[in-house]
Amino acid sequence: MLAKPSAAVAEILQKYPKPVQVKLHALRLLLYQCAAQTQGVGALEETVRWGQPSYLASASKSGSMIRIDRYRKDDTRCALYFLCQTTLVDSFKEMFGNALTYEGTRAVIVNVADEINTPLLSQCIELALTYNRRSPKKSSVRGG
Repeated sequence: MLAKPSAAVAEILQKYPKPVQVKLHALRLLLYQCAAQTQGVGALEETVRWGQPSYLASASKSGSMIRIDRYRKDDTRCALYFLCQTTLVDSFKEMFGNALTYEGTRAVIVNVADEINTPLLSQCIELALTYNRRSPKKSSVRGG
């Protein structure tokens, strides 16, 4: 569920090589699907933050921002970026261990050539989109 498509996001995605575009569009679709299926999240706001396509449940304020992008200008990998002030990536590491690839406390890395691990990434996205409901600092990690 998308509140309003962003022309700026479409422009960013068009600049990447086709395999990266395909993977980022798949991650974007997964974000929308998770938002639609997660109670209390509502429509996602699509915008650009730090030069990256960014998604936030602005109306519900239920969660933390998620960004997607090519990983470190590497055309073989993409990433879902989470705010490093949250405990999200640490939680993913505890839950999924080596089943996913991480960068510190800020990202889950996806190889462009690999299938998306939809069940695990869906759980990561759902946890991010509902983070503020569980976090004692409800409004301090929304985005920005």
